[in-house]
Amino acid sequence: MNYLAHLHLGGQRPGQLLGSLYGDFVKGQLRGHYPPQIEAAIALHRQIDVFTDRHAVVGQALSRFTDTRRRYAGIVLDVFFDHCLARDWAQYSDGPLEHFTAGVYRVLAAEPCLPERLARVAPHMMANDWLGSYRDFAVLEQVLRGIARRLSRPEELNAAMVELERLYEPLSDDFRLFYPQLQVFSHGRLAT
Repeated sequence: MNYLAHLHLGGQRPGQLLGSLYGDFVKGQLRGHYPPQIEAAIALHRQIDVFTDRHAVVGQALSRFTDTRRRYAGIVLDVFFDHCLARDWAQYSDGPLEHFTAGVYRVLAAEPCLPERLARVAPHMMANDWLGSYRDFAVLEQVLRGIARRLSRPEELNAAMVELERLYEPLSDDFRLFYPQLQVFSHGRLAT
């Protein structure tokens, strides 16, 4: 799962929203460096990633990609699943996507001490409405280009959009099967 899904699944309190994002920017053990609510959300982020990586429907979705793209198929699928969530937001959330993303951006803007890499990314995320923009399939090309710049072998993502266009419907079906199960898993973890 990518940013939007983690934010949606990780709880709606400010500390939970921050921790849901920190999960992509904070590595290693959590040793009281952050407030408990943030650390709990980082831990949930990691549990969501493990649940996702081990799920049969996700395995099926990954197997749809050609061998040339298999190495980075997980990254491409995470981005595509955020597109599916944004596109079908009303099926998975009570309020409008715009209200949700505005709330996330308010929390980010109010936090004076973000992890270093997130601090560099957050202004661009807010100014360009990264979370809401996932609704538009064409935006994924620019997202994947940004990811490719950070990879050692970016050429493997070059034709990812062509492959996503070809796989659009089956991967959308995979998302519809998987995401409700991920919601149940996440809600169960939040309740404990």
